[in-house]
Amino acid sequence: MAKKSISVKKRMRQSEKRRQINRIRKASIKKAIKGLMLTKTKKTAQPLYLKAQKLIDKSTQKGIIHKNKAAKLKSRLALHVAKLK
Repeated sequence: MAKKSISVKKRMRQSEKRRQINRIRKASIKKAIKGLMLTKTKKTAQPLYLKAQKLIDKSTQKGIIHKNKAAKLKSRLALHVAKLK
């Protein structure tokens, strides 16, 4: 195995740390979406929708998910909330 330079080792540490953070953020988005989709009333869904929308927007700004995927997710969530009574 070849020797690795100091900068390569640092880059490996950084990328692993970022990977873990990104996984946590993606999981929180999925959890928020799932919680919203399981709601039955509009009254309980509205605050959950705002929370999920905020998480999606922040992850888009940080480059975790693509802006088109964020738009698609928010659109689907908005449709779901609109259909509720």
